[in-house]
Amino acid sequence: MQDNRMDLHTEPLILNMGPSHPATHGTVRFLLKMDGERILHCETEIGYLHRGFEKHCENGTWTQAFPYTDRLNYNSAIQNNVAYALAAEKLLGITDKMPDRCTAVRTIMCELARLADHYTNLGAATLELGALTAFLYFVEARELVWDLIESVCGARLTSNYVRIGGLATDLPEGFDAHVKQVFAKNRELWVEFDKLLTKNRIFLDRMRDTGAISKEDAIAYGFTGPCLRAAGVEYDVRKANPYLLYADLDFDVPVGFTGDNFDRYLIRMEEINQSIRIIEQLLTKLPKGPINVDNPAVRNPSKEAVKSVMESMIHHFKNTIEGIKIPAGEAYVPTEGSNGEVGFYLVSTGGGKPWKCRVRPPCFALTQAMGQMVQGAFLSDIIPTFDMINLIGGECDR
Repeated sequence: MQDNRMDLHTEPLILNMGPSHPATHGTVRFLLKMDGERILHCETEIGYLHRGFEKHCENGTWTQAFPYTDRLNYNSAIQNNVAYALAAEKLLGITDKMPDRCTAVRTIMCELARLADHYTNLGAATLELGALTAFLYFVEARELVWDLIESVCGARLTSNYVRIGGLATDLPEGFDAHVKQVFAKNRELWVEFDKLLTKNRIFLDRMRDTGAISKEDAIAYGFTGPCLRAAGVEYDVRKANPYLLYADLDFDVPVGFTGDNFDRYLIRMEEINQSIRIIEQLLTKLPKGPINVDNPAVRNPSKEAVKSVMESMIHHFKNTIEGIKIPAGEAYVPTEGSNGEVGFYLVSTGGGKPWKCRVRPPCFALTQAMGQMVQGAFLSDIIPTFDMINLIGGECDR
């Protein structure tokens, strides 16, 4: 009997994945060309969550931009606050005049935000691979870190804590003891999470050798953060271009070899340990003193000063109605966010609002490489790859 199967006409299947898909979170669409379960081509389409962040900032005062920065990477909002404040303070020429305690507290809060972000990313990634128990361990760890952040600024997610020239509030009484209690529990949860996954055969099969990218391609695409370090590039803004107190701290930058999803997982797991190490160092030598610059024209004065000092009351009204007057100029400040380099480019014409506000988010560069990272892989490999670049729609689309 003649076999006519070779004469059958076949063509690739065009498949839309997202934006209405649980794994794409409503913010990304993958247009896939499939040969069975194999991905022949993946076109990544972003832009489903454009909120006009930069134009909002340009239509408000310098201070009014802070709540918008919270909504970029909302898992680590304080890091966005700090990046924006550092750029504005560079324009003001007060970078070297910031109080020591303010700089130390900012560093602590940045690392707490990094912990919360990594816990969320790793927990959610394992959940989408079916590991519900591991997810619950790191959600508990994240909630404990959020308890710390809430004790400082009163908010858990959109924290809006940093100000140009200082901070909204100082650390609460008993913060050191609270941190020790949380870190003791979180170390236990880290061990349980590690035991469940790092040598788990199913987890290894889903993560190892998937979503890989070479060192050269990662650099060409503009990768930063854990995804770049997983490819073997030892680049961390905290080391390469130190800010806050990072130049005085002892911590390691983990680096991978293969650039695959498993290396990204291992990088973030080790960065959790390093962030805890940084915070513990800072708490042992936390300086005393003010948390704001002593200049009411830059940092809004306290309520006590407004009620008792005429100059403070005048600046309170002027700063609120007209905005802080920042000298004309432009500045860019890079920082190490949880997903990579977060930088703000600000332009001032001397008025009370930014003439230009531009943010450099890490997610955009990472997302544009999705097509290359999943080409030739299985459909199911999109999930861990997309999870481990940790796209946050708010900062990618802006």
